[in-house]
Amino acid sequence: MNIARGLALIITGAAPIAGFPEAIQYVGREFVGPVPVSFLLVLAMYVLFHIFLTRTATGRYIYAIGSNKEAARLSGINVDRVLVIVYTLSGLLAALAGLVLVGRVNSAYPLAGLGYELDAIAAVIIGGASFFGGVGTVWGTLIGALIIAVLRNGLNLLNVAADLQTVVIGVVIIVAVYLDVLRQRSRKKA
Repeated sequence: MNIARGLALIITGAAPIAGFPEAIQYVGREFVGPVPVSFLLVLAMYVLFHIFLTRTATGRYIYAIGSNKEAARLSGINVDRVLVIVYTLSGLLAALAGLVLVGRVNSAYPLAGLGYELDAIAAVIIGGASFFGGVGTVWGTLIGALIIAVLRNGLNLLNVAADLQTVVIGVVIIVAVYLDVLRQRSRKKA
């Protein structure tokens, strides 16, 4: 990740790129009635990925690999192929998020969105996904994202500094992982 960020800084000369056409700004700035297009896009992605993960073989393979990669391989799942699909989808969604961000601010900067990966991890863990894999839902992640958004908004309203907000989110992740570890231990005892 640091290599990619470094290359992006070199390619752009560490300068923001601005003046994007209206088509790119549409996703970040426009509304359908009172609803932002970006919200509709996020909602569509949640629905599509819920269907993908729960109704397709590849989606079930993803859960199986997350639960136990070696068992999935022994059961005939092409683990490497599924992981390529997962990483490709992850990259595509990150690119889509980047387009929304560019559309909102009409500017692209290589370090824009830096730290959002921490919020994404926090949303997934808070949403009930296991840090050990194989457990979690799209809707749980949505709830986790809403909790993180409310937490960030509350911290902003309390005028908490951005660096301290990152510390708070980090503590929330640590607490969520600790609770996940406790949950895993209780399952093993049962």
